[in-house]
Amino acid sequence: MKTIQRLLICFFIVISSGVWAAEADSLRRSAVVVAVEEVSPAVVNISTIIRERVRPAFPFARDEFFRDFFPDFFAREYSRSSLGSGVIIDGAKGYIVTNHHVVAKATEIKVMTADQSGFQARVVGTAPRADLAVLQIESAKRLPEVKMGRSADLMIGETVIAIGNPFGLSHTVTTGVVSALNRSVRAEERIFRNFIQTDASINPGNSGGPLLNVEGRLIGINTAIYQKAQGIGFAIPIDRAKLIVDELIREGRLRIPWLGIEVQPLTPQLRNHFKVPGEDVGVLVSDVLENSPAAKDGVKRGDILLTLAGIPVDSVPTYRHVLGDFTVGERLDLEILRAAQELTISVDLGPFPLRLALDLVERRLGIKVVEMDRAAKKKYGNRGVLVEEVRQNSEAGRIGLERGDLLLKLNDTLISNLDDFKQVVADSRNSTSLTLLVQRGNYGYSLTLPF
Repeated sequence: MKTIQRLLICFFIVISSGVWAAEADSLRRSAVVVAVEEVSPAVVNISTIIRERVRPAFPFARDEFFRDFFPDFFAREYSRSSLGSGVIIDGAKGYIVTNHHVVAKATEIKVMTADQSGFQARVVGTAPRADLAVLQIESAKRLPEVKMGRSADLMIGETVIAIGNPFGLSHTVTTGVVSALNRSVRAEERIFRNFIQTDASINPGNSGGPLLNVEGRLIGINTAIYQKAQGIGFAIPIDRAKLIVDELIREGRLRIPWLGIEVQPLTPQLRNHFKVPGEDVGVLVSDVLENSPAAKDGVKRGDILLTLAGIPVDSVPTYRHVLGDFTVGERLDLEILRAAQELTISVDLGPFPLRLALDLVERRLGIKVVEMDRAAKKKYGNRGVLVEEVRQNSEAGRIGLERGDLLLKLNDTLISNLDDFKQVVADSRNSTSLTLLVQRGNYGYSLTLPF
């Protein structure tokens, strides 16, 4: 009888231990653990090799004409490597999202998945001003992918999870909370807007990796672009990132959106005339192009533009920088002052028509350019475009540009023909200046003109 009692006691102890262990395991398996287990297979390690040609110091080394026409003079090649993270968003097509700065200037990109499979990756497209890039790898089997979430309904204080490869330590998990939303960060002489701020640790190695909510949904792309941060991390909201990623996959680049207006600074006289409140906000809409997005939605010449998407506009450069933070297809709210009344107009941003590029150059710089004719090709070769006309008292005329000059480069991009020229102008139209490499006869020189 005693033996049976002992066996029953042992049986109950074993059963109870199993129950207790299961309950303890259930308590330990938190939402964070479940989310990490689900998403980790979609997080990748990205390593890059960057090869650079470096010229030692010698006379004329800083002369742009010399560099352009003698690119290999005394040049030596060096290579360096860097590490980052990424997350697979489409397992069937092998699309990976990461930061632009992770793959910038890379000549070779390798991706290592969670199961230690290695792939060579190609760049589908990058968006430097948004610090996003899309890579693609080819796999014989479908790859694991992250599930998309939303960033529009994020709550300050909610738990977030960052996964990446800081300092080369594969699949490191850090947790924190959403500290703030819509943060603006100044880095590399520009402002990045609308970041998620978190206290989850984000270092250069896990830059480009996913920021997740406790449901394991992708709510942001981590970025370590702000190197001065101590205990502060930033992420690009996924709602914004999805628009950019779709554009990169579709177009291969991020097109600068087009409103179809020209703006100019407000002088004290203009402020007084238009009854503009304050002295540090507003630009004058000096022109609205026919059939442009702005024209279709009711913006008029003579309006005072006060804000874009709630961001105060105090100068022409600010207007261009803020507009450049958006992408084609987004809807943008413009706060304007018209007849001393404040109005809000929503405009659907469109792509810039390349046919308007030459008109833009003529209007802003005062030059007309054409394809090279037979005589010019015989004299200069087959690259570049010709200056056909220079308007008197224009920026180009004042700096000395002349009819017959050959434009070889625009903002560090070689120009082969008129189509190249139009595309670079379209991509540079929000810049405050344009740099031209000009050839006149046997001489070349560089000019920088306000744009």
